[in-house]
Amino acid sequence: MPKYRVNDAAVEYAHHLVDARRYVLRSRWRDVQPSAADGTRYLRTHTWAEYGAWHLALTEGAAEETKRRYAFVFGDFTRLHRMGIISCHYRAAEWGHKEVELAAHDLLQYLDDSRR
Repeated sequence: MPKYRVNDAAVEYAHHLVDARRYVLRSRWRDVQPSAADGTRYLRTHTWAEYGAWHLALTEGAAEETKRRYAFVFGDFTRLHRMGIISCHYRAAEWGHKEVELAAHDLLQYLDDSRR
């Protein structure tokens, strides 16, 4: 099983998206989660750093500038999705990736607190 570490740049970017109110509170994540083809389209006009900023984790040992490097996507390459963060939290907890789970939990709290 791959090992992951938290992508600090993505956490920072997620905070920026929340602060800018670029988020969706209610969505069906399975309907809006980016596919591999969506990622390829995004990379045609964006950098790897921009692509990576949408992923909460980095895959340890994966080569730089490859899709395999990035894991736990939380948005649709336009807006952060609350259900995307919840999905990251659930999947990380399910597979025992504690640091990613806690980062997702913290982001969810940040998003929810920003709405008060």
